Amino acid sequence: MNSLWGRTSCLTTGLAVLCSVAAAQAPSASMEEELHKLVEIAAPRHPRLFFTEAEEAGLRAKIESDPLLDAAYGYLQGSADAILAAPPVKREVVGRRLLGVSRTCLQRVSYLAFAYRMTKNEAYLRRAEEEMLAAAAFEDWNPGHFLDVAEMTAALAIGYDWLYNGLAPGARTAIKTAIVDKGLNTSMKGSGGWIKTTNNWNQVCHGGLVTGALAVLKDEPDLARQVIARAVVNVPFAMHEYEPDGVYPEGPSYWEYGTTYNIILISALESVLDTDFGLASASGFLKTPEFYLHATGPTGLFFNFSDCGPRGGIAPAMHWLAQRRREPDMLWREKRELQDFSNMTPHADGSGERMLPFLLIWAQAIGELHAPRQLHWHGDGPTPVAMHRNAWEETATYVAIKGGSPSTNHGHMDTGSFVLDMDGVRWALDLGGQDYHGLESIGINLWNMNQNSERWTVFRLNNLSHNTLVVDGQPQLVKSYAPIIAFSDDGNAPHTIVDMTPAYEGQLAEARRGVRLIGKSVLVQDEVRSLEKSASIRWGMVTGAKATISDNATAILEQDGRTLSLRVLSPESAKLEIYETENPPHDYDAKNPNTRMIGFKCEVGAASTETLAVFVKSGEAPDGAPVVAPLEKW
Repeated sequence: MNSLWGRTSCLTTGLAVLCSVAAAQAPSASMEEELHKLVEIAAPRHPRLFFTEAEEAGLRAKIESDPLLDAAYGYLQGSADAILAAPPVKREVVGRRLLGVSRTCLQRVSYLAFAYRMTKNEAYLRRAEEEMLAAAAFEDWNPGHFLDVAEMTAALAIGYDWLYNGLAPGARTAIKTAIVDKGLNTSMKGSGGWIKTTNNWNQVCHGGLVTGALAVLKDEPDLARQVIARAVVNVPFAMHEYEPDGVYPEGPSYWEYGTTYNIILISALESVLDTDFGLASASGFLKTPEFYLHATGPTGLFFNFSDCGPRGGIAPAMHWLAQRRREPDMLWREKRELQDFSNMTPHADGSGERMLPFLLIWAQAIGELHAPRQLHWHGDGPTPVAMHRNAWEETATYVAIKGGSPSTNHGHMDTGSFVLDMDGVRWALDLGGQDYHGLESIGINLWNMNQNSERWTVFRLNNLSHNTLVVDGQPQLVKSYAPIIAFSDDGNAPHTIVDMTPAYEGQLAEARRGVRLIGKSVLVQDEVRSLEKSASIRWGMVTGAKATISDNATAILEQDGRTLSLRVLSPESAKLEIYETENPPHDYDAKNPNTRMIGFKCEVGAASTETLAVFVKSGEAPDGAPVVAPLEKW
């Protein structure tokens, strides 16, 4: 860390101080003074963002020394070659978003600029210049949806800095002017909600804008200081969401988005100002690689709660975190993903994962890795989750469950929902989110999180489509919060229990769900107590498997040449049924091809208790089922 920064009186205590500063939403006088000094002594040379010209040879040697990194770079350069023939981006707004264009520009510019720095091939430089000039000529970068501005600012900042010495003087001026006027100055107008929000918008917007500020640091020092100070003061609002254990409330795919930009922010600051202002010392943030590692099942599929997609890809942020913590075994998932990536052929249009250059910058040579020691993990916070597995092989059994609240950003009514992998198959799945633009275009107010919002009429977002309970056909309570009340990583009986009672306030007096790993099998058990009225409870599990009900209490699931037996242990009166998921009830609902829900209904009398227990195991024989014991005795 820069020695000058080490002498500051108030900020050397790191993020704890920054959080107290953030409460005031303004930088302290001492911070402004120190930032002024740091900007003054920062090296004027370009390139300065992420890696300097002097570091190019070492980066090139690192890539060439590792087959996986070398293959990833081969993909990048092949994509850059394809981009040479593609027309530059155009300002095409889809609904309320220019975001797709901003991301395309970022991917193209970063690939071309990185390839130029590795090869010095002038064609890459000139094509990147053309791309940036096209974006710089847009009337604006769509500030009404500020993510678009942030990602476009990052795109031009990277190209401007990395290619600075080779850009034509007129192009250099036009690109810098666009960064300043369409990016940084635009961000200073008004008080956008992204500035101090707790979700990914905070991280992405501050990360993109700080990258822009550092690119033009010496030309616009006063403006750059304002942008940097604003970010350092306000990004802790979003970083606090990782506390206490590293869980990202919006799920693993939004983890990739928010966390990557958060690290871009930190890495950019360190590379230019030689300090991260204590941001990376946040305990929850440094714990977050465990969440991401465990949120991926043996099938390679995410525990995709909220609006997450079912699968991620390469995750450059994990490489930065593994290096920062000096724990290469955290890359167990990443090595597998990078191996798959290395076998890919570049797309004909040059499109690709826009963050790939950062993986090449942040990654270390990937040798032999040991499987993580931890098989069972849980984390608290806004969205408490737990994951259990019996091994780290691709055929291992894996069950993951969540508590929390539908009210979190991108949240669903999925309190108590679980996913299940066994024998290399995802048996219990989450349908995931639905395309935002398609719903917005027909007037659905998708971002209203009130209890009676249209959002909750969307099938994929309410509890009718999730692997949880539905009471009398009613939705879960949006403003509820369901905690994890028990967790055990005991090798003989690992389990998690979630108190779902708050999600069913007014519907049930009590509702608790436990998931337990029994060898390679799984028990899902609910204990419910009704109010002074009877209740009809539906238990359900969405699956992509063919389901055959062999008797009232037993079903055989078949998928990808594997079989799974599902047996209802309690109540004895349960009769399994198949519920429709492929064709949801509304014309605006997305179809869910080749899916169905298997479950049953349970009638609970007034002021009565009931146990719902379902046992799943590999193969067709549902034998070996455990004796149903109360959750409190687990």
